[in-house]
Amino acid sequence: MIGFVSDYYLWIKAFHVIFVTCWMAGIFYLPRLFVYHVETNHSETKKTFEIMERKLYRGIMTPSMYLSVILGGLLLFIPGTLSSGYIHLKILCVFLLIMFQFYLNHCRLQLAQGKNSKTSRFFRIINELPIVLLIIIVVCVIVKPF
Repeated sequence: MIGFVSDYYLWIKAFHVIFVTCWMAGIFYLPRLFVYHVETNHSETKKTFEIMERKLYRGIMTPSMYLSVILGGLLLFIPGTLSSGYIHLKILCVFLLIMFQFYLNHCRLQLAQGKNSKTSRFFRIINELPIVLLIIIVVCVIVKPF
């Protein structure tokens, strides 16, 4: 496996970055759709948001998340990676992003079923959480602080 990863390291890394970018775009956009969804009173507009949210979650976010994790997992086979301190913090932040995505799906389903109890302000606030995780991840990968 190490030979395979080292032979294709740059390709794996490139596609990992591509899928992380797609995943993060969805992570940032879905709560914003929830804000608009909660603020509208028109049933047709709500149905449109439900379709947009479902397609974003299922068609972009979920495949991008899985491919990011798989490709990132392959990169862990590079010798010395797991012995670096920063990688453990990065893995924790990725785990938290995955949990955040699952929570967003819960919110999406609540909105679709008309059972949402959250305000648009709530969704505006949680929309900022992944930014903190993204900053930590990027600093870990680029700076390797420990």
